[in-house]
Amino acid sequence: MGESQYVIEMENITKAFGNFKANDNINLRVKKGEIHALLGENGAGKSTLMNILSGLLEPTSGTIRINGKEEKISSPTVANRLGIGMVHQHFMLIDNFTIAENIILGSEPTNGVAIDNKQAYQDILAVSEKYGFKVEPGELVGNISVGMQQRVEILKTLYRGADLLIFDEPTAVLTPQEIDELIVIMKELVAEGKSIIIITHKLDEIKAVADRCTIIRRGKSIDTVNVADVSQQELADLMVGRSVSFKTPKGPSHPTKPVLKIKDLVVKENRGLNAVNGLNLEVRAGEVVGIAGIDGNGQSELLQAITGMRKVESGTVEINGKDMTGQRPRTITENSVGHVPEDRHRFGLVLPMTLAENIALQTYYKEPLSKHGILDYKMINSHARELIEEFDVRTTNELVPASALSGGNQQKAIIAREIDRDPDLLIVAQPTRGLDVGAIEYIHKRLIEQRDSGKGVLCVSFELDEILNVSDRIAVMFEGQVVGIVDPKETNEQELGLLMAGVPLERARAEVAQVKEGAVSHE
Repeated sequence: MGESQYVIEMENITKAFGNFKANDNINLRVKKGEIHALLGENGAGKSTLMNILSGLLEPTSGTIRINGKEEKISSPTVANRLGIGMVHQHFMLIDNFTIAENIILGSEPTNGVAIDNKQAYQDILAVSEKYGFKVEPGELVGNISVGMQQRVEILKTLYRGADLLIFDEPTAVLTPQEIDELIVIMKELVAEGKSIIIITHKLDEIKAVADRCTIIRRGKSIDTVNVADVSQQELADLMVGRSVSFKTPKGPSHPTKPVLKIKDLVVKENRGLNAVNGLNLEVRAGEVVGIAGIDGNGQSELLQAITGMRKVESGTVEINGKDMTGQRPRTITENSVGHVPEDRHRFGLVLPMTLAENIALQTYYKEPLSKHGILDYKMINSHARELIEEFDVRTTNELVPASALSGGNQQKAIIAREIDRDPDLLIVAQPTRGLDVGAIEYIHKRLIEQRDSGKGVLCVSFELDEILNVSDRIAVMFEGQVVGIVDPKETNEQELGLLMAGVPLERARAEVAQVKEGAVSHE
């Protein structure tokens, strides 16, 4: 038999946990030298399938062939030996080691007994140069950007001789510029004869980078398609199993009184510099105000100051007509404020606690969840079951620890908890980070519902299409100030991009108009 055209063939793979089939008879074939996308909703079974391929889980049934030869991948060591490398979503790096030390960890080159650091440096620089990674092996991992950490993870797999690289949601934590750089690196790797599997639910990325795509829905493989032959809409519909709308239908907004008034706010960041620098902003009942901006322009510090998680240096925050400047978080949330924080693991959930307990975090100390200071677990659990059902949180039950849920389902649980309290002001940061199109559509609908029932919504997001979709007014933040407020119906991504880079509004308008003129006259 000649050499197989497939590097990987996974046939009839089933993985059961008790009665639950995370993978149900899935088939996946990856050709040599292709970028193959694995597309599916949160909890569809993508990560389980890749954990089987990388030796972290053993399949309940099914066969795996590598380059045409059947293999049992019983551990990550075996996967390594077979040339399979996994680039994890949450990087497995040690902060106080250098880049080089992290890369060679566990496969150190020795000259006799001692570790041959010089040899390691040379090897790493050689690989780094070859693929255009631009890393400095002597730099401490704790001092480098997230995008750079990811490159170190990729280098680690290459250094161990991987021919097939699995990327798990590789762009979830990257800035748009880092995403572009990663795409270049992936194409470079494939040009050098590597093969890549990318786990994702971002359709535009699949269109930008993948050759073929296998869609998984609720544990089953639905189809494998050539990416060039399908539209984003077709991919979305295959993934969710119904027609998905990217634009949330909404009528005009009818804003009334201000629920949030911020005057001359100054907030410092961790190093003591002003992150919010004399900011003014108003959110009225019955409108969604979106905040657009490049990460690091004071958005996080602003939200932390409004919600009592960071000290206010000067200026005032007024919520529902009361001065809330510098109050404790609970005092603020009790003043009818809901908050979906951007870092769901640190501030949104207590991971070891059950899902039900997490859903009760904001209201456990009041009736009906407790009486006379004693928690009523029956009520806590049944309340959680109602919200799990209503918000389609995919979980075995309400008693699993929050850490057992996929990121997207953790996010839905937090949003369920905050919307359920029916606050007058709902503050959401990166509300759909890590969610698939079906879940995004749902959450956007809920935000508009809040607006239509007369609530004020403040939404911070790095996804411009999200900001354009849900907002009634868009405030652009740059270096700690609101540099312009624009109407989503009259702006576009180009104009917002210029504002986010600090170009004044009039000049941004003129530049965009000029480009449009140019486009018309060239036709």
